[in-house]
Amino acid sequence: MTTAQATDLLALLDHGVRHDPYPLYARLRAQAPFRLGPAPVVVLASHADCTAMLRHPQASVDRARATLPVGRTALRELLPTDAPSSLDEPAFLFRDPPDHTRLRRLVSKAFTARVVQRLEARIAELIDAALDRAAKAGSLDVVADLAYPLPVTVICELLGVPLADEPQFRRWSGLLARSLDPVFAITGQRSGNLEDQLQAAMQVHRYFEELVATRRAGAGHREDLLSALIAARDAGDELSTAELISTCVLLLIAGHETTVNLISGGALALLRDPAAMAALRADAGLGAGVVEETLRYDPPVQLLARVAAEPMRIGEFDIDGGDVVLLLLAAAQRDPAAYDDPDRFDPWREPRHLAFGMGAHFCIGAPLARLEGRLALTRLAQRASAPRLVADPPPYKENATLRGPSAMLVEFDEIRPNSDS
Repeated sequence: MTTAQATDLLALLDHGVRHDPYPLYARLRAQAPFRLGPAPVVVLASHADCTAMLRHPQASVDRARATLPVGRTALRELLPTDAPSSLDEPAFLFRDPPDHTRLRRLVSKAFTARVVQRLEARIAELIDAALDRAAKAGSLDVVADLAYPLPVTVICELLGVPLADEPQFRRWSGLLARSLDPVFAITGQRSGNLEDQLQAAMQVHRYFEELVATRRAGAGHREDLLSALIAARDAGDELSTAELISTCVLLLIAGHETTVNLISGGALALLRDPAAMAALRADAGLGAGVVEETLRYDPPVQLLARVAAEPMRIGEFDIDGGDVVLLLLAAAQRDPAAYDDPDRFDPWREPRHLAFGMGAHFCIGAPLARLEGRLALTRLAQRASAPRLVADPPPYKENATLRGPSAMLVEFDEIRPNSDS
């Protein structure tokens, strides 16, 4: 690894570049693939290399297979003796087949395209209610008023988590999202707020322990995913209580954090491109293209990690078994070798990206995220008259991996009445 590579990689963790990391990603793409000095860490950044790694049969998501002590392996010694046992049970996002296949099967029925499509009317209702409130208030923060409450409400209703408890897990979710940043892999040092992240993890796991116990003790049948998972556990369907809880935590956190960034990132791109905003206003059918291009142009998940289960070769680069491989998706999706004019937001281009991953680990929530994003951005374009950013760039969250604005104040002439009401 050269000094330039080390400097650029460290800069990814610097909040000062969060508003526009893409010049940095371009420099890293030009230098990759490379090894992080003597550490068992490899960086991939081209579209071809990231695609090859995502498709490779020996690309593992199990952090326990890494030579570098990452994930739960690195944190186990820091956990108190009374930590929830489910903390030691990785969610299916971090499991390889056959465990991944077994756990994913139990939740997949709740996220099929057909099931998700039935949620369209409810999602549209939530969006229009948010815009109605903005019309009365005379102001709109795209993040706080739309991009955050929409997916939080949907995943709470789908999973069966009381929305009244949202203030409790808002902070937990933010801290756990920060824990996905590859601080240790890049710097060799633990995150400065690791203790807060561990406390958040313990609290959210205890929350679900209590919720599961309460749901089991309650009377009556409920139509939600939590009840279905409890029923599967009680029927002996190869689901332990610890696995049930870790799965619920994953669905709650992953079920909204990334979609918040998708909606806010798409809104930002449209607000910066009045022609695209006007085109979407005139043609709701463009909404799907806006979502797919946002996922490419400004992906909610900027990078992923994989572990080489065995020695492998990606392109002309050799990777050792046990190496942690950082895939810079945000760099790959602006690779000029894969896309024409990649730094231009173009919702009319052929939809092609890596934002949902590939293969067995393709994002289970993709249909829901696409629907929420399409409806939110289309209704925003249709109902907000002359929307404009108050500050550009808007402020950003600390997160490097799950990157997105922390607020996005928008002025408008009016919020038009809902034509469907």
